[in-house]
Amino acid sequence: MSRAFSPFLRERLKNRDFDFLVPIPLSSERLYERGFNQSSALIHEAGFTVTELLRRIHSEKQSKKSRQERIHLHQVFQPLLNLDIEDKIILLIDDIYTTGSTLYHAAKVLKAGGAKSISSITLARG
Repeated sequence: MSRAFSPFLRERLKNRDFDFLVPIPLSSERLYERGFNQSSALIHEAGFTVTELLRRIHSEKQSKKSRQERIHLHQVFQPLLNLDIEDKIILLIDDIYTTGSTLYHAAKVLKAGGAKSISSITLARG
């Protein structure tokens, strides 16, 4: 699927200014189950460098949660050690935007780490 969407991502990134493309991470448990991170695959397949800046704490699958539970999601991200993002422009990449909670919490951690700006691109809105 990442190959099918790579032209879309390349087109969206063509005129964007950013220092890092950051995939929304999966917890280690979810990564083990799935075998790959779909957001990382999108970045890689489009020919860009993946920059891992966040770690996700394992929780119940988003798809198993109601809209209200997703909206009131607790912080599930932690910065990776030695996070050096002071004054950097970060672009988060995710596959599906449902309530915005995932991107909000990821951006909150990166902003607290000193990022100049954080924006996002998703493939679909659910």
